Amino acid sequence: MLGIAIGVSSVIIIANISQSGTDSLNDELESLGLSGLSISTKSGTNVSLTEDDLGFIRKFSQVEQASPVMVEDTSVTVHDKTASTLLWGIDSKASDIISLQVLYGRLFNQRDINTCANVCLVDEQFSESAYHRGNMVGKTISFPCGGIEQDFTVVGVIKTGTGLLQNLIGNYIPTFIYVPYTTMQASTGRDSFDQVAVKIHTGDNAENVGKMIVNHLDLRSGTEAFVSNNLAKQKDGLLQVLDLVTLILSAVGSISLLVASLSIMTVMLVSVNERTREIGIKKALGATRGAIMLEFLFEAVLISLIGCILGTGTGYLISCAGAAYFHVAFHFRIDIILMAAGFSILSGTVFGVYPAYKAARLKPVDALRQE
Repeated sequence: MLGIAIGVSSVIIIANISQSGTDSLNDELESLGLSGLSISTKSGTNVSLTEDDLGFIRKFSQVEQASPVMVEDTSVTVHDKTASTLLWGIDSKASDIISLQVLYGRLFNQRDINTCANVCLVDEQFSESAYHRGNMVGKTISFPCGGIEQDFTVVGVIKTGTGLLQNLIGNYIPTFIYVPYTTMQASTGRDSFDQVAVKIHTGDNAENVGKMIVNHLDLRSGTEAFVSNNLAKQKDGLLQVLDLVTLILSAVGSISLLVASLSIMTVMLVSVNERTREIGIKKALGATRGAIMLEFLFEAVLISLIGCILGTGTGYLISCAGAAYFHVAFHFRIDIILMAAGFSILSGTVFGVYPAYKAARLKPVDALRQE
């Protein structure tokens, strides 16, 4: 029972860890805007996205929201510490596409966009590293924007997703700072932007909508300079890799169940040897081979079932405690329970067949002679 319980609990814990990790990574990717379409221009072309193109994209019935995006690599220095920074130029509607949860302060408003205000949003990790209280609202920071060192007033501190990527590979993920895209345009002297982030209505095919938008933009401009990136498809590809890793880890955990099942066969064989005389008495009183075989099979399955119940309870208790400790979502998955229970009962049956068969084939006379 202990062997089965350990095997089942390990499978459940591995499955729950994988599920929680996948959900957290999914939230993180969506917070980076990887849940819709990105319309941009091909490199090497003289065509750029303009306000007219943005208005044209917003007119499509399949488009729920579209937001201009500008991106620039820069760095910010606070308290003599310099951090690599990815500067995002967004508008007041960007929060409808990119998950921007406000912890302190506010998001951009239309006045910030219209006046090209020198205001910014910073992410939680940067705010906590710069100020121990984590609330930078109202503070002024300086960083290059469009190659020009400028002062920006922090109007909001945001939490992007779960912070999972920063926690795991923080040295490789830059700090995110958001400014009005019009401010970046004014600093760079541009009237265009790098891409348009598009959120489509639920139920529409993102791939088809992307192709349709690109075709219309190409036809409108008389070029073939536009390209669509299905960010949701790229995200799904990454999640499929994670699902494969989960499957491999679960298979490794299932080895412990196989070992436990072999121990069941060993225990049942010992039980047959110890109860040889008892079997002989039963057969002498009229017990059939089928009845003896069924008795030992039932015992093997019962051992597996009780071990499965103990392992399921232990696995979910540990998983729940771990989810609470690491502040991640916990999901009660009935499919994992059914899979573990089914495998346990099946293994108990399969590995109980030989001992039961051996017990059923004992002759009453030979069995009664055993001491």
